[in-house]
Amino acid sequence: TPQLPARAPRFAAMAEPPAKKAKTDQTAASATDEQEVEIDAPAASGPKVKEAAIHVDDTTINTLTSSWNTLTPLTDGGLQYLLAGARASVGLKSGRYMFEVKLLEVMNPLEDPNAKVRVPQPNSQLRVGFATAASNLFLGSSDDAVCFDSEGQFFSGKTKSQVSQKFTTGDVIAVVLNLDSSSPNANTVSLFKDGVRVAKPQALPEQLKGKALYPAVTFKNVAVTYNFGPEPLVDLPFKCRMVNDASQKDATVKAAPAAPADGRYEVVFPVCLPDEGGFDWLDEFLIQNPSYTELSDRALLSWCELSGLSRPKGYSPLARISNDKPEMGLGITAIDDLSVRRVLDAVAPIQSRHFVVMEVRGNLLKEERAALVGRWGAFKTVATVVIGEPPAAFKKLSQGKVLKMKQELSDADFKAKLAQAKSKWMLDKKQRELDKEKKKAAKKQAKLQEALMKKVKYEQAKKEAEAKGEKPPEPPAEDQDEEEEDDEPEEPEPMDTDPPKVELTDEDRKRWYCKSPVSDLSAYLLNTSFQKFTLPGKSEGFSEIKYLWAPEATASGYIKNWIHEKKLTSRVEDLLPGEWFTTKFKEWQRMLQQWHAKQNAYKAMETKKAAEAKTREAKKQAYEAAKAKAEKEKTEPPTKPADLDDAPPQEKPKANFDILDIFGVEDIDDVGSGEPL
Repeated sequence: TPQLPARAPRFAAMAEPPAKKAKTDQTAASATDEQEVEIDAPAASGPKVKEAAIHVDDTTINTLTSSWNTLTPLTDGGLQYLLAGARASVGLKSGRYMFEVKLLEVMNPLEDPNAKVRVPQPNSQLRVGFATAASNLFLGSSDDAVCFDSEGQFFSGKTKSQVSQKFTTGDVIAVVLNLDSSSPNANTVSLFKDGVRVAKPQALPEQLKGKALYPAVTFKNVAVTYNFGPEPLVDLPFKCRMVNDASQKDATVKAAPAAPADGRYEVVFPVCLPDEGGFDWLDEFLIQNPSYTELSDRALLSWCELSGLSRPKGYSPLARISNDKPEMGLGITAIDDLSVRRVLDAVAPIQSRHFVVMEVRGNLLKEERAALVGRWGAFKTVATVVIGEPPAAFKKLSQGKVLKMKQELSDADFKAKLAQAKSKWMLDKKQRELDKEKKKAAKKQAKLQEALMKKVKYEQAKKEAEAKGEKPPEPPAEDQDEEEEDDEPEEPEPMDTDPPKVELTDEDRKRWYCKSPVSDLSAYLLNTSFQKFTLPGKSEGFSEIKYLWAPEATASGYIKNWIHEKKLTSRVEDLLPGEWFTTKFKEWQRMLQQWHAKQNAYKAMETKKAAEAKTREAKKQAYEAAKAKAEKEKTEPPTKPADLDDAPPQEKPKANFDILDIFGVEDIDDVGSGEPL
């Protein structure tokens, strides 16, 4: 790893709005006002771990380390928009331990004005916390980590909340992990700034309890130094052992990656046919070989997503034109034009780590393979050919992915239908209740009218009885409200049940690969290059060529048959006309221009004749009108224009195109009377 000199701190913090600063200060004050329940750690006993370190394969490719425990991110060519990350080699599984990070410098690299709406703010960020060994290197982007950030937020997995004040240049940040089951703060993490608690203990999520947790740092546009101990830079209110002072029984240590015996790190170039399991093989290879770093446009796009960059199309696989060359589409020039990829390609060969260069199309073309291999002079370059019938283990893996995809589609369809059924049940229930209320209101109205009629009849009968001196009738009895029974049985509400389990069909079991929803290559790139696909050769500069799925002869025959089948079904995108066609086409265009010129000349002549005839007719009518007026007024007649005495030009008969046989015309420039076809 390149050794960098220590950089001078630059103390520059932006002022916060008064209201926001008061709120964060109040949050910190509430943490410091409470009585500290953490007690001094007892004296260490028993064997301790060896010194914790940050191995190069536990850092992102844009991270530069130094012997002074300094971490600095690259910020050129678009890397200023991407997060950097690093993880320590010691994981803690019990006890209470801490580590420190000091913010040395806040950087302000040049930025694209259009990037502000796409990039999470502020541009400079620092996150400190703990993560599992299986977590990615970006705190706050997975459920396998917890952290505090420089904005005073706590990330429990991907969920964040405001818990403390901000920290900036010059601050020494201490993160305490308490896994001591006898402590009142067991299974918590705490944040201290310059030795003062600035956040209440934050509980670890359930999925992290019982796992070894490694100190981790994620940062962007800041330079930091880390301290794993054994002595702290700033004392806390209580004595707390540091990571380098951890007992072996409380920790697990990740061994440093073994350096190659010949000192040459390895670069793997997977050679695979499009849509025939190349990326699935790569994913499995990276799981089995976590010390390898993938270099590809796919990996870059995933890095942008983990860095929180906004992409208008989203990051779904369906929002890509291909897996091999997915367009970035972020609206940030340095990333969209792949400037950042060129910077990474320049930086990677100076790092002491293994790489995988995944270029589906490039690794199948001889010229591009040679150019790629030429960049890695000091590395061992290995072409890994995965072409042909895959082994049984890979087929099983592919079928498992097919089954998973089918199950996910089935589950989504089942849940959608269940939600639709519940929605219909709720609507039907509301409609039944409305109908019941309407029916009840109608019956009540009918009863009221009936009672009113009875009362009117009673009053009338009473008056008649009083008039006759008879005994008045008994008043009508009041009707008792009866509870009506609902004759219609209510349909039971659809119950939540487990989705049905899907199975592989016979056709699925015959498949060698899991078909991705997006092709590895776009149709145009595939159609314009597949005829030039070849297997790698030693003359291209490879240190070693491995055939994993089939021997060289079998793989060679397989790729030839594959190309032959593609020729039968693929569109020819780069078809070009020959010399004969080009000559004839130019002659045709020249003749066509001549014909158009004669057509235009004939139309112009006809237009001119029509205009002259119209002008002559107008003069004639004007003369006759003036002559008639003179005769009427008995004045001297007007002089007759000289051209009116000339006979009008005789029109030649024109061709009748309704009956004209165009294939029998001898001269298409003159079908009769000088008229072109």
